[in-house]
Amino acid sequence: MARIVRIYQHGGPEVLRIESVDVSGPGRGEVQIRVKALGLNRAEALLRSGFYIETPTLPAGLGLEAAGIVETVGEGVDGFVPGDAVSVVPPLSMIRWPAYGELATFPAELVVKHPPSLSWEAAAAVWMQYLTAYGALIDIAGLRRKDFVVITAASSSVGLAAIQIANIVGANAIAVTRASGKKQALIELGAAHVIASAEEDLETRLKDIAGPEGVRVVFDPVGGPIFEPLTAAMSRGGILIEYGGLSPEPTPFPLFTVLSKCLTLRGYLVHEVIGDPARLEAAKAFILDGLISGTLQPVIARTFAFDQIVEAHRFLESNEQFGKIVVTV
Repeated sequence: MARIVRIYQHGGPEVLRIESVDVSGPGRGEVQIRVKALGLNRAEALLRSGFYIETPTLPAGLGLEAAGIVETVGEGVDGFVPGDAVSVVPPLSMIRWPAYGELATFPAELVVKHPPSLSWEAAAAVWMQYLTAYGALIDIAGLRRKDFVVITAASSSVGLAAIQIANIVGANAIAVTRASGKKQALIELGAAHVIASAEEDLETRLKDIAGPEGVRVVFDPVGGPIFEPLTAAMSRGGILIEYGGLSPEPTPFPLFTVLSKCLTLRGYLVHEVIGDPARLEAAKAFILDGLISGTLQPVIARTFAFDQIVEAHRFLESNEQFGKIVVTV
């Protein structure tokens, strides 16, 4: 028996239920871990609410990130033995491989022996944020030294990961956050510039910072009206990578700006990297190198106990966090 989190209906955080169930062992090519910590993601809140890209059959489990100890190894799996400390690359389907539980099973190729210096909380906060940022900035945009890169929703876990990755390659990270309250923390984390979009004119500030050459890369999970000032400040041939849709307002297509500057506006899901073995291995190598050297350091916003999963989801939706929300099991 193990405790897991399931939903029986879509709704707010209160629909999350902890239940004790019989958990079957891993299948061929799978690894089962005894979970020590979980990383929370907005995708889980979307699935819980009924707005995710997957539609579950209820009741359903959920969760994309975990760290823990190998409990059992399925047939055909090499390289892992019970007792190994591991963390998990988010699977392509959290319905098929849900993470929220005391025991969780994942495909072996998504299980990673992380650096032993990481705590369970930090290990559970690694893969979604760094893979998402790496895939966009390094794999797709080819971010390079002295590039100006705009990172919106900068105080999110992915935003902070993007700042750290930009610094590794020597790019100039321009962090965009709504209000100035998180400004100093973003500077201390390594942002070269910080713009409070609700208090400053975004287009003017971006043009002042980047100068006549403009911003080559934009990394945005928001959409909505922000597209117009962002593209107005971009360089010729620049690329805007959209990985979310947090804005409730319509997203305009800035046609003449895109035409005149030959811009690329590209949708992106981290599944592009996770689903491609060669790209995933390159990403894992980059991230593990950064974790070992200390140039990548997960930022934990707040830690909750497993019994507080409802409160953890409420905090996730508060937008008050700076970094990753983690649940210990």
